[in-house]
Amino acid sequence: MRMKTRLSMLLTCLCTLLLSGCAYVNYSFSGTSIDTDVKTVTVNYFGYKALKVNPTLSNDLTEAMRDKFKKLTKLEEVEMDGDLEIEAEVTGYEVRAASVSADEVAERNRLTVSVKLKFTNRKHPEEDLEKSFSAFADYDSTNSLDAVEASLCEEIVEKLAEDMFNACVAQW
Repeated sequence: MRMKTRLSMLLTCLCTLLLSGCAYVNYSFSGTSIDTDVKTVTVNYFGYKALKVNPTLSNDLTEAMRDKFKKLTKLEEVEMDGDLEIEAEVTGYEVRAASVSADEVAERNRLTVSVKLKFTNRKHPEEDLEKSFSAFADYDSTNSLDAVEASLCEEIVEKLAEDMFNACVAQW
């Protein structure tokens, strides 16, 4: 009985030490690492500089980033001069062959979207970031781009928004 009591006390002490150590670390279960003095975010409309035009892509990317911040942070979105500011532009939108058959015919095509991002942290300028991102989705070459473009762009926008959000505030 005495051994059981000692073991119980030891386990209690260990748990207490482990839990008290967690109080000093800034953990976030949403995956974000945002300092407590940061309260607002501004996500500017994404520009479009790619040669091939997709009229909805800028808006879709802008809204996807805004949604990420709404869903995964407690930051208030403001029109301008947020503590965090996101600026971006679509720099590439292209289709290329992803795989070619033995007789040199494209079997699968790849739509790739590239974005240049500028992240500004007005509270902690050392966290500022300028980086390019790209994401792609493949499709069967028997389909025309027009037939699959909407679903491919939806998939690409989600990937890009996730990658850009993580680069800005997840810091993993």
